[in-house]
Amino acid sequence: MRPGDGGPSEHREQAADGGLEGLLVRVARGDHAAFEQMYDLVAGQVYGLVLRVLRDPAQSEEVAQDVLVEVWRSAARYEPGRASARAWVMTIAHRRAVDRVRSAQAAVNREDRAARLDVRRPFDEVSDSVEKSLELERLRRCLNALTELQRESVTFAYYDGYSYREVAELLKVPLATVKTRMRDGLIRMRDCLGVDR
Repeated sequence: MRPGDGGPSEHREQAADGGLEGLLVRVARGDHAAFEQMYDLVAGQVYGLVLRVLRDPAQSEEVAQDVLVEVWRSAARYEPGRASARAWVMTIAHRRAVDRVRSAQAAVNREDRAARLDVRRPFDEVSDSVEKSLELERLRRCLNALTELQRESVTFAYYDGYSYREVAELLKVPLATVKTRMRDGLIRMRDCLGVDR
């Protein structure tokens, strides 16, 4: 016989569901003995369904217990004409299992976000940029405090890479003058920038 043809196993299941409906109606009235009987009938199936969703035996036991407590508390909301008692209980079990999965995923997501926020950048880009800008401004100010010959000598030698002799030729002054002006200019720069000797 095919399912739906009224075979022996289907009749047993329908009878159990009919008995389960009666038990659920009694549970709604606070009947502890009815709840114990109902518990014996559905606890294994509830656990099996929850385990298929969660795949963790310890969590599945916990969720299955929560489901059966919810059945006890909300049995009065069961409407026999809308679904079988077994389907109603299994719907609660499935929802609770899915809620647990979502809750666990949300916790993982929160931890990931917190971990990403906690990652320290190797350096503070804004601070580094401001510091460089301030250093350049100090350097400009110190260069402007030099005489014109000192400033040109230092600029040609240190920023343009010319030798003392090339600087002397560019400025059309004696080599000794360039060396003296450059030495004096560098001393003034060092003092202006506050560089230790």
